[in-house]
Amino acid sequence: MFDPIESDVIYGPLDESEEAVAAANELAEKNDDPDMQMSEPVQVQLLDDCYNCFNDGKTKIDYILVYEDKRTTTIDELMISLPSTVNNDENEKLAIALQKQKDRHRLFKRRFLSNLSKIGLLMETDVRESDRSFVYFIKIHIPWSLLLKYAEDLNFRVPIRAVNNYNSTITFVDRLLRLLHLSHNPFLSEAPKRYYDLFTSIFEISKQDRFMGDNHFPVHFTNTQRSFAVHEILETTPFGRTEKGEIGIDRLIRERVFQAAYPLHEGDYRFDATEQQTPLNENNPRRILYDTWARYRLFYKYQPLDLIRDYFGEKVSLYFAWLGLYTTWLLPASLVGVFVFCFGFIYLSNNIPAQDVCTIGQNITMCPICDACPYWQLSDICSYARLGVFVDHPGTVFYAIFMSFWAVTFLKRWKQKNTAITHRWDLMEFEEEENRPRPEFVIRASTVEKNPVTGILEPYFPAATRRYRILSGIIILSVMICMVIIFIVAIIIYRIIISIPLFRSQDLRQYALSVASISGAVINLIIIMVLGRLYEIIAYKLTQWEMHRTQTDFDNNFTIKVFIFQFINIYSSIFYIAFVKGKAVGYPGHYVTILGLRQEECGQGGCLMELAIQLAIIMIGKQAMSNIQEVMWPKILVLYQRWQVSIPKTKCTTQWEDDFKYSEFGGLFQEYLEMVLQFGFITIFVAAFPLAPLFALFNNWIEIRLDAKKLVCETRRPIAFRSSTIGIWFNILQILAYLAIVANAFIIAFTSEFLPKILYQYTINWELIGYTKFTLAQAPMNTTSIECMYRDFRDPNGILTVFFWKLLALRLFFVILFEHIVFVLCRLTDAIIDDIPESLSIKIRREKYLAKRALQNSSNFNQIFEDPEEENTSRSKLTRFFRTSKAKTTATTVE
Repeated sequence: MFDPIESDVIYGPLDESEEAVAAANELAEKNDDPDMQMSEPVQVQLLDDCYNCFNDGKTKIDYILVYEDKRTTTIDELMISLPSTVNNDENEKLAIALQKQKDRHRLFKRRFLSNLSKIGLLMETDVRESDRSFVYFIKIHIPWSLLLKYAEDLNFRVPIRAVNNYNSTITFVDRLLRLLHLSHNPFLSEAPKRYYDLFTSIFEISKQDRFMGDNHFPVHFTNTQRSFAVHEILETTPFGRTEKGEIGIDRLIRERVFQAAYPLHEGDYRFDATEQQTPLNENNPRRILYDTWARYRLFYKYQPLDLIRDYFGEKVSLYFAWLGLYTTWLLPASLVGVFVFCFGFIYLSNNIPAQDVCTIGQNITMCPICDACPYWQLSDICSYARLGVFVDHPGTVFYAIFMSFWAVTFLKRWKQKNTAITHRWDLMEFEEEENRPRPEFVIRASTVEKNPVTGILEPYFPAATRRYRILSGIIILSVMICMVIIFIVAIIIYRIIISIPLFRSQDLRQYALSVASISGAVINLIIIMVLGRLYEIIAYKLTQWEMHRTQTDFDNNFTIKVFIFQFINIYSSIFYIAFVKGKAVGYPGHYVTILGLRQEECGQGGCLMELAIQLAIIMIGKQAMSNIQEVMWPKILVLYQRWQVSIPKTKCTTQWEDDFKYSEFGGLFQEYLEMVLQFGFITIFVAAFPLAPLFALFNNWIEIRLDAKKLVCETRRPIAFRSSTIGIWFNILQILAYLAIVANAFIIAFTSEFLPKILYQYTINWELIGYTKFTLAQAPMNTTSIECMYRDFRDPNGILTVFFWKLLALRLFFVILFEHIVFVLCRLTDAIIDDIPESLSIKIRREKYLAKRALQNSSNFNQIFEDPEEENTSRSKLTRFFRTSKAKTTATTVE
């Protein structure tokens, strides 16, 4: 974890002028404060070890392409492989069609590889023979001159100098360890520490002599940057007619021209006892990550975020940074939740209403809760009434306020941490750089128009057409939501129908509502999982059809679609129990019916108890199923991959062969979605289930190491995409946090028994003596075969009592008061705590000043490279559409 940078020295007011920055710089040098003044450059030799090389042992492998060549090559051989049930003429036609497709794939492959060679990439082929085919591994290397061009076009940040990053800030954990007289922090990661920071700037070819180099080249580019540059070339290189979208490696993989394309892992994560130990294989970054991060026994350790970022890129490391902070903040929330739950034991010992259910309830006959249900005694629900106390007592009100305040404060803390991380990783200006159109947008765009900002001709899609397509997507989303509501109604009818035969059985009567509720929740969970997967496929296709220009716009629209559906899909049944069920069922002789059936009444222990059961089953069940899927699915994919392409086992396999056997990394969308939905469970409905943060904490301890092991050990290495935030997920978290305040207010006011008991205490009896019988109403005359009672505040004629109207007014007043108090506290917190601490703001501005001074123009520039289009090394015709930084004086259209 990163702690906020603190400074004890005040440097006066901040001013954006050059003179003020220079003055602040001089003042920092005079005071010699480590937070303000950059220390002397650290002598660091940046390593550029070649873990994966060509056969010459020197040329670095930056990317791998894999394709398979089946042994069946002639039409006669293809006819033999076709089923015998088809006649000879049809066999021959099918064989010719298959041969044409194979020839087409070969043509695409030859054109694509030829264009890559023309662009300037170096390639070397390695062949493996299996029983069914030949597997070709094409090793790709990006030469130095080509890397320089793409580094400038892609706005790579490369190091200018290395500075000490020693941080003397004393954290809360450090103070606690001192109090306990412990010298070592057990939570520190075992990963090797880096005692310097690389101060970076956007790369420019004309100023390459100002940047730090490694032991091979005058400028240091990381392995992730090299693979990202190659990925950019592969995405933008055509292999046919561009107007038909015949461009990019993704299209080739979809059509099975190539089987895979991936950057390589840097060594094996395991150490073989027979392997000769060398510094290269013993300390490779993948093995270090496995030993210090991707093991379950390290669940209590801090994560080595710098190492994760260096190996997987900023987008992956930011996810783990957010998940780590979220899990850390779940610890106090869980402790308070356990305390609130345990308070229920104390409250139960003196709870007169629960005792009355078990004692005087033996003499109270209750009316049937369904048309075919028998009469029953109030004492039948004695155990459920006592159990309901654990989730329905005054402590839950405090906990609802606490968790609402916790959610807002956590998001504020993440904003601070995100700022510190983006500053540490030099991502403060990333949003300004990242505005490139998506390759798929470039392929499918119908026209080309001039960009009003850069003046460059770019692919264009009419905004009006996109709006119509988005509207169509909204209609489809509405249809899917209607399907969810239909299934919810079906589950309600199922619970009503299944409870009828259970009530008729004398032995099963007391379990009737519980069995109906639990079985309905399990069925609802299954429907949730199925509908969720189905809609994600539909939403992805819709978002592709909408033609969003940038990858950020595409991800945001896809995320919004899926989240809205998943929110309704998962939470609709919970909202039904919390705010609808049992609220308008009527009374004997005047019951409200739906499809000829009486509405459901709350089960034993009240609606809040049933809400807790539903919440626990859906939340814990979904987390368990997701974890099982994350553990098993990569292994199943690996087995399928090995079966599909059977490469013979040898004593020494290459890294590209090992990586090819892994499954492709599926991205972070599912991981974020799972955690954000969990965040909704522990905030929106926490008043009904105080133990929800505890279960979330246990799940996240496993989730972090599970995701880490999946990345390090079970999937191919992902492309190191850059990012400075967690994207639209933060906005969704903010919406959930404020929705939690409103939802908890209504749950306490209208679902729990807290306010009825408070009003009874102040108006009738402070000790709650007689409260149980007071909440029951006598059935009107001639409406039932025998005298019975039901839950409501009505007189014997079925008219609502004065107490009911007083209680309604109190409930509305409580909702308004609760919301205003919590919202005011949250606003005060937001105003008091700055998003960027002042000391960090000063340091950011000083580093900008230093960057400007380090890269200022001088008369001793290196030789400026010629324009790329005039050099022998050419680029793809469409690569200019993917550039953001340098505006050309002239622009050409797509041929």
